[in-house]
Amino acid sequence: MEKKPASTVPEARVRPVNEASLRDDGEFVLYWMTAFRRPNWNFALDRAVDLARGLGKPLVVLEALRCGYEWASDRHHRFVLDGMAFHERHFADTPALYYPYVEGAAGAGSGLLEALAARACAVVTDDYPCLFLPRMVAAAGRKLDVALEAVDSNGLLPLRATEKVFPTAHSFRRFLQKELPAHLDASPRARLPWSSLKPWKGGLGRDIEKRWPRARPGDIDLAALPLDHDVGVAPATGGNDAARRTWRAFLDGGLAAYDEDRNVPDLDASSGLSPWLHFGHVSTHELVHDLTKAEDWHMDKLSQDTSGSRSGWWGMSPSAEAFLDQLVTWRELGFNRTAHSDDYADFDSLPDWALRTLADHAGDEREHTYTRKRFAAAETHDELWNAAQRQLAREGRLHNYMRMLWGKKILEWSKSPRDALRIMLDLNNRYALDGRDPNSYSGIFWVLGRYDRPWGPERPIFGKVRYMSSENTARKHSVKAYLDRYGPA
Repeated sequence: MEKKPASTVPEARVRPVNEASLRDDGEFVLYWMTAFRRPNWNFALDRAVDLARGLGKPLVVLEALRCGYEWASDRHHRFVLDGMAFHERHFADTPALYYPYVEGAAGAGSGLLEALAARACAVVTDDYPCLFLPRMVAAAGRKLDVALEAVDSNGLLPLRATEKVFPTAHSFRRFLQKELPAHLDASPRARLPWSSLKPWKGGLGRDIEKRWPRARPGDIDLAALPLDHDVGVAPATGGNDAARRTWRAFLDGGLAAYDEDRNVPDLDASSGLSPWLHFGHVSTHELVHDLTKAEDWHMDKLSQDTSGSRSGWWGMSPSAEAFLDQLVTWRELGFNRTAHSDDYADFDSLPDWALRTLADHAGDEREHTYTRKRFAAAETHDELWNAAQRQLAREGRLHNYMRMLWGKKILEWSKSPRDALRIMLDLNNRYALDGRDPNSYSGIFWVLGRYDRPWGPERPIFGKVRYMSSENTARKHSVKAYLDRYGPA
């Protein structure tokens, strides 16, 4: 029976993708970086390093960027390329060979993984449960004749710690409060043991480097790639170093007011980390580690009350608990859905009560209706909604509270609920740096009733789905500075 080298990664996070064996006579261990695009706090990279150390082999890190993905644009590409440029600098100081590859045309990268895997002892990749990545990894497993493992470094709770889909945040929070403590001590490495790793000398060979040339991420000309150039580069910079700067600024200066101010559009008091979390440039484990240090927290402060309360269970300050509820409960609730169901982006996956009430009111008269093009151009009668859409189009992000209003109004002003879903998905995934993510699918489907309950009174168009309006938003929260900031250019 094959015996693999000892690993520091919990077995619950390691999933064999195929039945092929590890090869002792391979040249290196290959880490195929696809979703956890960071050089630390990464269980998948930890697993690859452990295998390389145990076999006495070098490590090769392949980070490829294809151009044929849906909603491919200058914005998404530049953010990933920023991270690749950081990795190029970071791995230069390690014994590992970092090989960045950027497709110049759709499909140009086909065959690269197989060519490297043919020389590898084993291949380790990221176990991300959304978009095309699960299909891509499964297809690779069928092609490769060497062991391929997918490793889960998505959040605090391993994806396979549960086998069911939770219908509400409250039910998932109750589960977390009972089960999460057993996983809190298992954390990926903040620093890898590079000194014990055998160095890779030289390149990958002329044949590979000629057919799939090594990229220089900082010098890529986006205009030469087949991307959506109408979605321009966002102001935010991608990469692990930029993520850490954003996090430290929030932890040191913004966290204290988070509980009270995060829903106020004028204050923009959220952490702003969702783009880096989506692209894997920063880890939940690192954020929680830093937060626990700042809060002087230890495990014995956890409450024994596992009733699902949003506050009090962690034993931290109100703002820290509010932040953790977003980072852990709500974020990982989305991962739970995408990991255990293939229909997470389908309208018919909504709760039965939501499907019924939306169907009952699908034919209701709408005072205003807009096309996707008018929505995208922020050409509605509602200036607060237009401001939210301009923020999304200009910056690739939406204020957390405004994102809810943004979706509710699209539901109200579309020809049907199904049209509203298509428009929300397209606009969010096209413009938002944190789009195409389990958490963003949660937010969009929440607009239509997922993770929510029936509300009264029953209203036209919405039925029993929760209602929101710009007028109520402006009464509850200060929006003047937000309107000024995101007014017409």
